[in-house]
Amino acid sequence: MAKSIVACVRCESYNRETVLKAVDRGIDLLGGIDQFVSPGEKILLKPNVLAGDPPEKAVTTHPSILYAAGKLFLKKTDKVSYGDSPGSGDPAVQLKAAALTEPAEELGLELADFRKGIEKTFRDSPFTKRFLIAEGALEADGIISLCKMKTHSYTRVTGAVKNQFGCIPGNPKKGFHLKLPSGHDFSKMLVALTLFLKPRLYIMDGITAMEGNGPRGGNPKEMNIILLSRDPVAMDAVMCRCIDLNPEYVPTMKPGKDWGLGTYLEDEITLIGDPIEDFVNTSFNVNRKPYKEAFPTGMMAFAKNLVIPRPVIDFSKCVMCGICVQSCPVTPKALNWKKGRTSEPPVYKYIRCIRCYCCQEICPEGAISVKKSAFSPLGE
Repeated sequence: MAKSIVACVRCESYNRETVLKAVDRGIDLLGGIDQFVSPGEKILLKPNVLAGDPPEKAVTTHPSILYAAGKLFLKKTDKVSYGDSPGSGDPAVQLKAAALTEPAEELGLELADFRKGIEKTFRDSPFTKRFLIAEGALEADGIISLCKMKTHSYTRVTGAVKNQFGCIPGNPKKGFHLKLPSGHDFSKMLVALTLFLKPRLYIMDGITAMEGNGPRGGNPKEMNIILLSRDPVAMDAVMCRCIDLNPEYVPTMKPGKDWGLGTYLEDEITLIGDPIEDFVNTSFNVNRKPYKEAFPTGMMAFAKNLVIPRPVIDFSKCVMCGICVQSCPVTPKALNWKKGRTSEPPVYKYIRCIRCYCCQEICPEGAISVKKSAFSPLGE
């Protein structure tokens, strides 16, 4: 059986030309750009744009990565677009706020439509069989996934597999948290979605990663690496090696391997480029405990709320913007204004909380973190 190949390329700066050379080198290591595009094809560059935060916060794929990918693919086709559906807000507005519009317009990249979607059936899916997919993703002949190296409270990491979640436009993303409150099931959905979309190439921005309270409230961490691969599971596994995390603790890994998306096993991955040992950072702040299901079966709702880690607001950081309230997918909301008072931080009704951590994920101030209960079992 052929091994999955992951290219590791050192890159210590977001200088455009430096990044361009690094990405070009990585693609050459994988066999050259002709492996991923034919003349005249429509190519979509799909960055990670959780929210319109400035690049230095390490929340989004850096504009230099988009510029490099755009520059290289435009050598083969003039039909290159870019787009993503953020956690909230209009895609065009958030892309501009994340500084991605400028390099895109400079290169002449078309803004793909990530506001509207078309429902598609994935009959061969091993799990979720229906998805609402952004029109901009469906119109492309091939997708290049420009993911970001970050931590994530719900799935341990945000990387290659999770990046495709942004191909679901707008509010329907919240619906998956309601339908799939189980972290394992949510991760299986991500694998099925990636199997459906089949990006041709994954390029991970790990020059400056995010550690700690990711995917938005964490801290930038210099890792000085760009990863490139056709295999998103292998790429995420190599990312795990870089941050000293057992890949088996990431819930997308096992279904990803079982269903043929890729492999996380070290002896089934060939590393090329710069030595991986040069990038391993054991001080990277990430949850290294085994992943355990948030909602074990057979427990009463009130008992679950005693033991399951919960999102908690740091009132000293909260600016009462209300984005967390908007993000809560349950009805009635688990997080809301107390008696409608928007001049005070919102409050939780944990008995309603499904532990999707959407509020923690989207908070622009890093004011929400996931806290363990005193009764929480080891590994939660």
